[in-house]
Amino acid sequence: MQTPKLPIACPSCSASLQVSRLSCPSCNTEVTGNFPLPPLLRLPADEQAFILQFFLTSGSLKEMAAQMGISYPTVRNRLDDLIEKVKKLTPEE
Repeated sequence: MQTPKLPIACPSCSASLQVSRLSCPSCNTEVTGNFPLPPLLRLPADEQAFILQFFLTSGSLKEMAAQMGISYPTVRNRLDDLIEKVKKLTPEE
C-alpha cells in the first residue's frame, strides 16, 4: 500500500498549507497550533527526491548525472535553481 502524499497547497486557492495538529500514535497525545511546513517540505515531490538523491550521493553531481542519465551541467543547473527556490522559501532571521 502506498503512503498518502503530504499536500503542500490548498486545493481551493493554492495557498501554502500549515500544520495545525500533530498526534502521537503511541500515547494519543495531541498538539494543536499553527505551524508552517519546513521549506523542504513545501517543494514538490520531484524536487524533494532530487535533494534526497544529492544527499545520498554525498553531494556528487557527477554521480547524480550518471544515475539520472543526464549531463553534469543539467544537474548543476537544476541544483542551482533549487538553491534559489529554497532561499526564497526560507525566512531570514
